[in-house]
Amino acid sequence: QVQLVESGGGLVQPGGSLRLSCVASEIIVGLHRMGWYRQAPGKQRERVASITNDGVIIYADDVKGRFTISSHAANNTVILQMNSLKPEDTAVYLCNAFRAWPTIDSWGQGTQVTVSS
Repeated sequence: QVQLVESGGGLVQPGGSLRLSCVASEIIVGLHRMGWYRQAPGKQRERVASITNDGVIIYADDVKGRFTISSHAANNTVILQMNSLKPEDTAVYLCNAFRAWPTIDSWGQGTQVTVSS
């Protein structure tokens, strides 16, 4: 499986911003989709945002207008710009890379985002 390395998490006050980056260890030929997910304590993992290789973007309803996902296909990098952060955004954020066939469904180790005053 491809290794994904995330960076950019941390502690921020409500209303602040963070920028998460995820870089794949190798170029994934035929990559279909990269995305960001999050998991808060006691809650299920949920998709935050994803972007396909042809530019289709999906956001979770509660981050629309605040988060922006972008990708750089040449180096298999995906960025999540998070603005107007709220305490309920606190979670471990994980990067995912997916290819349908041959199947790749790789996850990063996660980066902690904490929004607190």
